[in-house]
Amino acid sequence: MSTTPNIGFLSLGCPKNLVDSERILTELRTDGYNIVPSYENADLVIVNTCGFIDSAVQESLEAIGEALAENGKVIVTGCLGAKEDQIRQVHPKVLEVSGPHSYETVLKQVHQYVPKPEYNPYINLVPKQGIKLTPKHYAYLKISEGCDHRCTFCIIPSMRGDLDSRPIGNVLDEAKRLADAGVKELLVVSQDTSAYTLDKTKADKSKTAFWNGMPIRNDLLSLCEQLAKLNIWVRLHYVYPYPHVDKLIPLMAEGKILPYLDIPLQHASPKILKAMKRPGAIDRTLERIKQWRQICPELTLRSTFIVGFPGETEQDFQLLLDFLQEAQLDRVGCFKFSPVDGAVATEMDNQVPEEVKEQRFHRFMQLQQQISAQRLQQKIGKTLAVIIDEIDDDGIIGRSMADAPEIDGVVYLDNPNQSAVKVGDIVQAVIHNADEYDLWGEIV
Repeated sequence: MSTTPNIGFLSLGCPKNLVDSERILTELRTDGYNIVPSYENADLVIVNTCGFIDSAVQESLEAIGEALAENGKVIVTGCLGAKEDQIRQVHPKVLEVSGPHSYETVLKQVHQYVPKPEYNPYINLVPKQGIKLTPKHYAYLKISEGCDHRCTFCIIPSMRGDLDSRPIGNVLDEAKRLADAGVKELLVVSQDTSAYTLDKTKADKSKTAFWNGMPIRNDLLSLCEQLAKLNIWVRLHYVYPYPHVDKLIPLMAEGKILPYLDIPLQHASPKILKAMKRPGAIDRTLERIKQWRQICPELTLRSTFIVGFPGETEQDFQLLLDFLQEAQLDRVGCFKFSPVDGAVATEMDNQVPEEVKEQRFHRFMQLQQQISAQRLQQKIGKTLAVIIDEIDDDGIIGRSMADAPEIDGVVYLDNPNQSAVKVGDIVQAVIHNADEYDLWGEIV
C-alpha cells in the first residue's frame, strides 16, 4: 500500500489564479505528493480562492465550507486569503490562510500538516513545462503580478500588490518549454499586460535584456516578437489601452501573433470613466479602433463593461450604447456593478438601484447580441483556421483565431472527408452558418 500523501486541490477564479494553482501543483508534485480529484482520499485540501467581487467571495466561502465538511483539513490561499479575518469569521476551523501567489508559504504549510514524502526519482516525475490545468494544446502564460492602477471599482492592488513584471528571459524560457511540450496556443495574461516591464525600466532604467545570449528590448513589443518565433498561436488578454499598444497591431497584420485584442474599456461616458479612474478620451478610443482595423482588417476586439456604476444616469448609459453601435466590437462581456468591500466605488453616493442595473444589463446585452450576430454573419463563406478543442460522438468543436477558450464562442465542425483530426490540430474550415456567438462549418 502506497504511503505517498494525497493533496486535494480546488482552483477558483480567473486564468491568472489558475496559473498560480499550476505553480503550486508543480511544486507539490516535485516534492513527491499525489494530487487527487476528490476530498475523501485527500490527506489535506488546498482551496485557491477568488475575492474580486462579492459573488466570487461567496463562491470561495462556500467552497471552503464544502471542503471542511467533506475533509476537515483545509488550507486556504489566493485573493480572498488577503482577508484572513473574513475567512476565519465564517470558517474558523481552516488550518492556514495565505494571500495570492504565496507559493512558498503554501508549501511550508503543507509540509507542516502532511510531512514531505521520501523522494523517489522514478515516481516523482514532473514534466519540464510543469503541471498544467488546461488541455495539452493551450496554456496560460502569466507575465506579471499586481497592478499600478487604482480603479475605484477594483481591489486587486490591495490583494496582489503593485505591478511586478517577470524577467523577460524567464517568460520566454517558459514559453519555449510549453511550445516544446506540444502547446499550440499561448494565452498571455496578467492584471495589466500593456504595462509589462514598465516597473522594471522605471526602477533601473534598463531598456535591454538578454535571452539566449542575444540582446532584446525589455518591453511588451519585443516579448511578442520573440513569442512569434515559436510558430504557435499567441493571444493577448487584459491589454490596457496605452498608446504603445498601437505598435502591436502590425505584428497581428503580419500574422506573427493572433489578430485579437482583449481590452477592458469598462464604460464610454467620460463622467463615469473619470469616476472609475479610467482613461476618458472615448473619441480617441474610437479613432484608434478605426486605425487598428485599417492596419489589420481581421482584428478581433473583445472588451468588458460595467453597467450601473454609482452615478450612472440614463444619459451616461445611452453614451455607452452609442459607443457599442459605433465601435462594433466583436466580443463583449457585461457586468452589473457589484459593491466590493474595500473598493472606493462601494462608498460612493448615488448608488444605482438593482432593478435599474438589471434593466440596463439586458438592454446592453440585447444590443451587443445584434452586433455580434451581424459581425459573425460576415464570416459565412470564409475559410478560417480553427484549433480543435474537443472530439466526441456528437462531432468536433474548435475555436477560430477570434475565440479565446472559455470566454468566447466556438466553431462546430463537420468532417465530410473523414480527415484524420485530433485535439490540438489546427485545420482549415469553411463557415456555413452563424448565430450571436458561435459558428458552424466543415473541414476542408
